[in-house]
Order: sequence, then structure tokens, then C-alpha cells
Amino acid sequence: MCTRFYLELSPELRPYIEAANHSPLKAKMVSSLGREFKTEGEIRPTDMTTVIAPGRNGMPAVFPMVWGYHVKGINHPVVNARVESAKEKQTFTDDWNRHRCIVPASYYFEWEHIRRPDGKVRTGDKYTIQPRNATVTYLAGLYRIEEERGLKYPVFTVLTREPCEALARIHDRMPVILPGDAIDDWINPDADSAGIVTQALTDLVVEKAE
Repeated sequence: MCTRFYLELSPELRPYIEAANHSPLKAKMVSSLGREFKTEGEIRPTDMTTVIAPGRNGMPAVFPMVWGYHVKGINHPVVNARVESAKEKQTFTDDWNRHRCIVPASYYFEWEHIRRPDGKVRTGDKYTIQPRNATVTYLAGLYRIEEERGLKYPVFTVLTREPCEALARIHDRMPVILPGDAIDDWINPDADSAGIVTQALTDLVVEKAE
């Protein structure tokens, strides 16, 4: 799963972050929703951050978005969606087909899940995880438009999959991480999303967080 990631104002991420930070939509969201736009540091569910999605012309554009769908009957934001079932679930099916996005990050965090003899799971060490030899971690996600206090604004959820071998000992899920050259195809509503997912990166660097 993915419930935390980290943003650094690196040369690779700065253009995305600054574009979202200076957008008129960001100012409206901050004013109407009373939320801070996070330009760096640890990003948590319900935070507003930088996301890549199709612009009006269909080309990649950068937007501020809030992390987490609000779903009727669920009392917490839905921050992850299983890639195996997203296209079939009513909450996600339209977005799987037409509203796909990329969440750029420096790396993401995961906590080791340790199963006790009684079957319950306790949380262990915290790890930072990112693709090997990469400067940006591109998390694949879905987005939609919600409305609050008279403002229509975008929210996103991060897709997850079964873990690669390096992560299986830590957790039973991991985010779908795409290579940079798959971004344009992923956010293209007419592209084969299931085919693009097969490009997901699995060669990762896993280190204990300080």
C-alpha cells in the first residue's frame, strides 16, 4: 500500500511543484478548503500536493490535488485502489478508463508488517523505497472531481499491486511505480491502461528510514 511519500525540491521535481503552486486552482483550493499546499516534506492522506494529469488539450499538465477520495459509507479518505480490481469497482471504473494521473515523488515510505503468533499484525521498522538509478518515483494513480463548499476540485488515489520480491518481506502491497517514459501514455484516456501497468518498475532500493 502507500500512505506516505516524500517530496524534495530537487531539480527534477521543482518544475512540477512550482507549476502547481502557482496555478489559479491552487489559490482557490487553499482559500475554500482551508488546506495548505505541500511543496516539500512528507505527504500524508488528505494533503494537497502536485499531480500530473491531462490538461484541456489532452497534453500532460500539472495540478494541485487532494489525496483521498470521499466515498459514501466509508468514514475515511480512500487513498489507495487495487490495480487488479479498480476497473471493475464502481468507485474507480470510470476513472480507470478516463481519469488516470501520475503522482511525482522522491520516494515513498512503508512500515514493516510483522504477523504475531496470534495472527494479528504489528508495525515494525519504517523504510524508504524508490526505483533503482532513478531520481523521481512516479506513482500511478486515478483522479476525479469532488465538490466542497461550492468549489469543484480534483482528488486522487494511488494504485497498488502485489509486492515485488524485495518488498514481500515488508508488506503485502506496494504502489504501482511507472517509468518516466510511460507518463504520457498512462494519462492518455485512449491508451491501454492494463498494458501500461505491465511496465511497472520492480527493481527498487529499500532502506531503513532514519
